[in-house]
Amino acid sequence: MYLAGSNGTGEAGFAPVAHWPHHYVDDGPCQLLVTAPDQRIRIGWFGDDFELWKITAAKEAVAAPRWTATFNHVTPAEIVAGLTTALAHDYAEADPYDGNGRFLANPSMYWADAVRPLTDAGWKRGVPAERGTIEIVAPDGQAGVVIDNRLSGWDDETVTLWAGPPGWRTRAEAVFTARTPSHLIAATAAVMAESAPVVRERHQIDRRVEHLVTLTPVSPAAEPSVSRAPTPLDVRRTAVTQAVHRAARAPRTAADLRVMAAQSRSTGAMQNRSGNLAPAPAAWPSASSSAIRHGR
Repeated sequence: MYLAGSNGTGEAGFAPVAHWPHHYVDDGPCQLLVTAPDQRIRIGWFGDDFELWKITAAKEAVAAPRWTATFNHVTPAEIVAGLTTALAHDYAEADPYDGNGRFLANPSMYWADAVRPLTDAGWKRGVPAERGTIEIVAPDGQAGVVIDNRLSGWDDETVTLWAGPPGWRTRAEAVFTARTPSHLIAATAAVMAESAPVVRERHQIDRRVEHLVTLTPVSPAAEPSVSRAPTPLDVRRTAVTQAVHRAARAPRTAADLRVMAAQSRSTGAMQNRSGNLAPAPAAWPSASSSAIRHGR
């Protein structure tokens, strides 16, 4: 999941909020903005930027964001969907009259609550790169989370989920500011811990990551055959084909007719000896046939 990279579209990330208002922006880096009905939650997609996704939540539509989450252009949209799914659920459960909602809750005082899905999946603490930070790393060493516990401002970035080798083409990053509710970070992390595969075209997997993932070809589903009534053209074609076959089997010369008559008489004699009826005279060539007279 976390090494799959982006498939070039944001469909999976927007799917949980497909029923929210969509705003297509012609000018500026943000190409698509999806908002909650009261616009307190905003999900922006920047199709050409390094920071591909920017998601914010505020107490009021015109207020400054309480928290911000950003996902870079390498992050699979399925991981973004972990956050947008939780946001859609929180918004649906919120009281529309009190101006609050679980998506605006204060983060837990325990850092472990935000990454519990990862530790439950067997991710272990690693050696932090800087003092005052905590790092949890996946068993394969190709993904992790860095938590900054140093004193910081409310708008500082404090949690970073990462996956893939270093490099702007290969490393996926999801960054959350200090006041992001812990359960929203956990919902995003839970998708990273899933082992379910995702579908990608081969060219969408960076060659520097190919040796780290398992690629399984997927065959397109066969379309069920649907019987249909023959068209007038089908009927005409069938009639012509049958006529050609009959013509090919029909005798064309007097010699052919004599052979056919001899075979018929022989068959009739054998049938009479066995007690069966002889063929009806109409089945025999007529003695007055012009072909017979010509043969004589």
